Amino acid sequence: MTALRLGTRSSALALAQSQLTADALTAATGRPVELVRIVTPGDRSNAPVAQLGVGVFVSALRDALLAGEIDFAVHSYKDLPTGDHPGLHIAAVPTREDPRDVLIAKGDRALAELPPGATVGTGAVRRIAQLRALGLELQVTPIRGNVDSRIARVHGPEADLDAVVLARAGVARLGRTSEITETLDPMLMLPAPAQGALAVECRADSDLVELLAALDHAPSRAAVVAERAMLATLEAGCSAPVAAHAELAEGEHGDEIYLRGAVISPDGSRAIRLSRTGTPADAAEIGKALAADLLDAGADTLMGSTE
Repeated sequence: MTALRLGTRSSALALAQSQLTADALTAATGRPVELVRIVTPGDRSNAPVAQLGVGVFVSALRDALLAGEIDFAVHSYKDLPTGDHPGLHIAAVPTREDPRDVLIAKGDRALAELPPGATVGTGAVRRIAQLRALGLELQVTPIRGNVDSRIARVHGPEADLDAVVLARAGVARLGRTSEITETLDPMLMLPAPAQGALAVECRADSDLVELLAALDHAPSRAAVVAERAMLATLEAGCSAPVAAHAELAEGEHGDEIYLRGAVISPDGSRAIRLSRTGTPADAAEIGKALAADLLDAGADTLMGSTE
């Protein structure tokens, strides 16, 4: 049986995510899978992610898909542009990893235990804004690099930071959860839309659409659809940091989605936090409605000082 070609970036995290997906597909369908490494422009640049732009880690994989060099690809869902790509189809959203952010700090400290002036590194404007909003007098520093290199800036021989904030999902997939000093409550640090979720993508006309659907986890897909619909609606009218977290819970009339969204000024001085509930079938509409609520509340006015 011919092995399916799974395109992946070459980072340790991308390879781990792709191997997990490959193993799950083989277990579910019996089809062998081989990993094909693709180098993306984002992997070659040291510029901050905010400067590189959305989709920089995705475009090379999508080009390889469209050219027929690979059969399917696995992306960190939060890296995908919010618009649909003509010719491509997200065939599965596997069971989502814990979407929360985590702190890895010297001395096993929690966030509230860091002294004033402590240096905290993170790559996301969303995290920087929320850290500033906490008023803890921390020195927040934008950083780039993979999970291992970021942790090395706290625990490595050339460590230059007191702590870093990362997505728990990446730390977990690399088997380094023992180094987490605090998993941050979403009330303090609301995650990025689709954080912790993977997107399994193939060509829309591929005969793999049905096969790959074996990996789909409906609750994870519904949560991600709600979060990304909120983000997509906000992108037209708001350029401040955006965060979202959807949870599925059993309600009186079946499952319900509880979606929380926030837009924060880059300096952390102002934030609008709202929520909506609805059914999983209405996930996209819930996200769009919450975005409209946020814009009505002035979300598009939150671009302020970035210090």
